Amino acid sequence: MGEQAVTGTGDAPAPEAMPDAAGDDAAAATGSGDAAAARAVGGGAPAPGATTAGMTADGRPAGSAEVPGAGMNADAGGAGSLRELTADLVAGPGGVMTDEVGVVTGELTLRTSYADGRVRLSVQYKDADEWYAVTGGSAPLADPAGLDAVHAVAVALLHRPEG
Repeated sequence: MGEQAVTGTGDAPAPEAMPDAAGDDAAAATGSGDAAAARAVGGGAPAPGATTAGMTADGRPAGSAEVPGAGMNADAGGAGSLRELTADLVAGPGGVMTDEVGVVTGELTLRTSYADGRVRLSVQYKDADEWYAVTGGSAPLADPAGLDAVHAVAVALLHRPEG
């Protein structure tokens, strides 16, 4: 078998593509169905404009993104940006007083958030949709780096599974 010509869209040369043993690369370069899949399996270069992890289809880095399960925004930390931490807890005797519904008890999720120079505490019944502001749970916080400490103290005060 002789050399194979590897072409891109419209039979334009595509020297960066690697021919595979089956010779399907020329068809794959045009983006046709199964040949494109075969090229991807065969280790050829990804199609131009393809989306890759952390990149958009046009090759530019993705913008701000939520990080699932991390409890904070990926680009958080500026004075005006929102940052949140959460923790599941069991309220102690007397529960947690909220502005909207009074005392809540049982299994709760505590959210400690920072935005615009303030820290705010809120709770929800575990896995519920509604959040309630903790009474007295808002204060100025000059340095957003202090959010971790505020959250740790709030969890320590409110998590009382043994009473």
